[in-house]
Amino acid sequence: MRKVTSVVLALAALSAALLVAACGEKEDELSTKAPERFSLLLDFFPNADHAGIYAAQASGDFKDVGLDVKIRQPADPDAPIKQVAAGKVDVAIAYEPTVLLARDKGQPVVSVGALVQKPLTSIISLPRAGIRRPEDLAGKTIGTAGIDYQDAFLRTILREAGVSRDSVKTRNVGFALNPALLTRKVDATLGSFWNYEGTELELKKRDPQIIRVNNAGVPTYNELVFVVNERTLAEEPGKIRAFLGAVGRGTRELRADPSKGIEGLLKANKDLDPKLQRAVVRVTLPLFFPPAGKPYGYQDPGEWKRFAAWMRDNELLDEPPDAARAFSNELLPGGGP
Repeated sequence: MRKVTSVVLALAALSAALLVAACGEKEDELSTKAPERFSLLLDFFPNADHAGIYAAQASGDFKDVGLDVKIRQPADPDAPIKQVAAGKVDVAIAYEPTVLLARDKGQPVVSVGALVQKPLTSIISLPRAGIRRPEDLAGKTIGTAGIDYQDAFLRTILREAGVSRDSVKTRNVGFALNPALLTRKVDATLGSFWNYEGTELELKKRDPQIIRVNNAGVPTYNELVFVVNERTLAEEPGKIRAFLGAVGRGTRELRADPSKGIEGLLKANKDLDPKLQRAVVRVTLPLFFPPAGKPYGYQDPGEWKRFAAWMRDNELLDEPPDAARAFSNELLPGGGP
């Protein structure tokens, strides 16, 4: 009897080990506890940039690690950073520049993982404007969303291209960037995402001309990041690690079967155009994953340092930035810097 029991126990241990190995990362170990309530505040309405999160939710990955995740969308664009700084949500999705801006103002926020590894922000135009290179922006009118750091993007791009800032007009069109372009209110837009607005224009067969900001002089950065309060980072690292592990797992499931993985997103936001979302997920998928050999959500220390220095050089930050304290890789799958 004892021998049979030993064999059963050994097989059970082997099965558990194989499950963890198949998932590839230790954070995928399943929890037997009752799910803990967990709040996530998005940066915008649910869309393809969040597909990995919704894939994790639809597949039960959050519950598997002991979390009952409630996903909310913000009332305004400034809400995510403010809410996490105030300790009102466990995690918020924000932009790397806004994390550095918030910390410069003394807000206790830290990025604990990258959702989108590279910049999406771009200058987008239609063929009639004749803008194929940054040098072609001279004499043009550019629609913006009125975001300070994106204005600095434009100054850098023009300076690198040798174009006088005085030769370019800007017009604040809010977030109606594609409409402003299509109605000829502007020659180009700055602030549109190449993966989203660019793909939307491609589906409409408008042949968008896209200049990605990191290909035109702006240092590369993480477009979207997971942000927590410093207190949460210190006092509740386990649940943040579990959350990031589940999102990583959901994102891998999305990559394995994008059509199935996107179902959770479409259920969460019934106003979405399924064709557009599937197309956006397809082009964005590579940016959800880190460089080879790095854990899901990895943030490059050198990139953070260079981008923070650029922000300081462009007078976006009042104090010398301490980029190393603005982000952490410690809670990523596998842990470590």
